[in-house]
Amino acid sequence: MLNYLKKVELILLLLLIFLSVFLSYTTDSFLTLQNLFDILNNQAVSIIFAVGLVVVLMAGGIDISFSIVASVVQYIVVTIMILIGGGNWFLGICLAIIIGVSLGFFNALLICKFRIVSIVATIGTFNLFFGLLMYFTKGHSIYNIPDWLYEPIPIIDVASGNSNAILYLPIIVAVFLVLITWFFLTRIGFGRIIIGFGSDLEAARRSGVNVFLVQFFVYGWLGLCAGIGGLMQSHIVREVVPNALYGRELDILSAVVLGGAVLGGGRGTVWGAVLGVMLLAVVQNGLNLLGITPFAFKLIVGLIFLVAISAVNIHRFLPLKVVNTRED
Repeated sequence: MLNYLKKVELILLLLLIFLSVFLSYTTDSFLTLQNLFDILNNQAVSIIFAVGLVVVLMAGGIDISFSIVASVVQYIVVTIMILIGGGNWFLGICLAIIIGVSLGFFNALLICKFRIVSIVATIGTFNLFFGLLMYFTKGHSIYNIPDWLYEPIPIIDVASGNSNAILYLPIIVAVFLVLITWFFLTRIGFGRIIIGFGSDLEAARRSGVNVFLVQFFVYGWLGLCAGIGGLMQSHIVREVVPNALYGRELDILSAVVLGGAVLGGGRGTVWGAVLGVMLLAVVQNGLNLLGITPFAFKLIVGLIFLVAISAVNIHRFLPLKVVNTRED
């Protein structure tokens, strides 16, 4: 399995390089520092979502409610910050984590205690959370957000042509979460327990693995990522729109599956998920630069998702000798 995942990552990396070379010749602005930084800034939230989702998929679950969790978190956090007089980054992030993890635990509770299939449970919470959000907010956006959330925070500022290419705070947060997720999945024993749990739930249960602990952790981790991602989204767009993240589930799920994760669990890598996000981002950016209708992107996402699923299913029938799940 390790060899298969490394091959997936290598293929994605080669595709990224090929597309980048192709777009650099067919467009004037793709291979500019400003455009490359813009792609990274725009995909920060997607990367945060992806590294949370890949943990759930590796544990054999699925969660499609994370984008709505992010929407709920950003609305509640900003509303509370306004009520207390503005707040700051520390309070905002702590509150986002608490609310996000709590909603993730709610999903885990439905799945563990009530034995509801994960996709069914999260379809239910997707609609429940979104319905409650739209009911209480009446679909109204928040434009007057606190100053600390409104003001952009540049991390890297490089002169590029007549302007500056800037990387902002959200991409640094995304990189931080990527590294943390990669570390606990590959460098500590609990990460291998998660992978083994997804590979064979019954075998993990018989070997003494605490099923509730694993389930609550993985859904709580995705809730944490969703909460932080929601806060970063409001920081990027400088407003809170209740339905702004609605519909992002398929794009993120497609990217993670494209990166080698499977819906049956036990397989996937953090770097594969990141490469999947970046590949779809480059495709979308290339379509925009080439003047092709944005509706074509949804078609491509759906096609990529079906091809990735088909490739995984075909691979299951091939001999698989490697059992070690640790990344080098």
